Amino acid sequence: MIHLANSRIAAIDVGNDSLKGIFGEMEYDMNIPNVIARDIEDRPIIGLEELDQQNPIDGIHIRVHSPILKDNNSIYRVGNLATKSSNSTELDPGSSKSEEDQTLIMLFASLALDAVRDENKQLFKRSNNVIEATYMLGTGLPLREVKEGKDVGFRSRLLGSVHQVEFLVTPKYQGQKVNIRFEDVKVYPEGFAAFINLVMDNNLNIINKELIDKRIIIQDIGGLSTDIAVIKNRKVDDDKAQGFNLGVSESLENIREEIRSKHGVELDSRRDVVEIITKKNDRNHIMVKGSRTSVHDIVDRTLFELAKKQYRILRNIWQKNSQTEICYFIGGGSIILKDYLKTMNNNLDGFNIDFFEDEKESIWMMVNAYYKLINDFNRRNKRDKQAEEQKVVKTK
Repeated sequence: MIHLANSRIAAIDVGNDSLKGIFGEMEYDMNIPNVIARDIEDRPIIGLEELDQQNPIDGIHIRVHSPILKDNNSIYRVGNLATKSSNSTELDPGSSKSEEDQTLIMLFASLALDAVRDENKQLFKRSNNVIEATYMLGTGLPLREVKEGKDVGFRSRLLGSVHQVEFLVTPKYQGQKVNIRFEDVKVYPEGFAAFINLVMDNNLNIINKELIDKRIIIQDIGGLSTDIAVIKNRKVDDDKAQGFNLGVSESLENIREEIRSKHGVELDSRRDVVEIITKKNDRNHIMVKGSRTSVHDIVDRTLFELAKKQYRILRNIWQKNSQTEICYFIGGGSIILKDYLKTMNNNLDGFNIDFFEDEKESIWMMVNAYYKLINDFNRRNKRDKQAEEQKVVKTK
């Protein structure tokens, strides 16, 4: 581990739908759609777009240089700006989060956006539009990838290099460069992180005493994968934990494609599909040539099929862990499938299952857990360093 001055805490969850990040003393957070698009250096400014008036998060246009990227030194639109591009890409089902350039581009973009903010002028060294930023990073990978040992390589690649983000035609930050280094990187398995968030506060004090000794299944339904954590004796049972290549992305893509072929409506990204499915008013409706049109049949058929597969996973896991007391469904996918899974469970096995009614809590659960864990690690790290320094002083 290297010790660098003025490192800043960052907790980042690169979810399939969006990146969630919490920085510093929880004074800043961000949510960026996980969409990127290759671009040219001098992107055109359309119509009345005023760069200085726009929110930087809505106009992320960057060049990313890092020796750990397969496609180094390329230019990208990121997030909201990328969703407007015809060549935008989202993570594909079956891909490994730890091995995709897109994961790294999203990660570096979010850190650079935090580092360049005026509020951090005193924290990082700056000269000639170049910012030297150092972070203590807490992040996570799907259980399947951690069990395959991919977290080790992912961590060492991040730690071993300097990663540069150059802001091109980006509101407020055009022409600025951020060199990103890591003092340390902690990569947590997503199921374990969910348990931490359920039972502990920001100082890792136990808050849900009634859960701490229960046998719990956590079924985390993401975009590309589903992670199952089996909690017993206050820890994740590594042998029982499982990861599956089954998320909601493929189903969202199928809905998007069927809407396009049936109604001739082109939706920009999977996030648009999620909005149609989850909006409070007028759910499962789109506008076709100015007329309100139901897509209920497409959505129900597709999501019911996915819910059946998710329920089969739950049933198999519960069978192997018969003394389980409750299963919590978490993650963005659980919000989309909640009604279907509840209906199925009521009609079939009647397992003791629960969802988070606060959708934000479910979606931000992972990054909140990473923050708690990296903050605790940072505190202990500082305490150990102080103790070491005092020991040196005493010996002198």
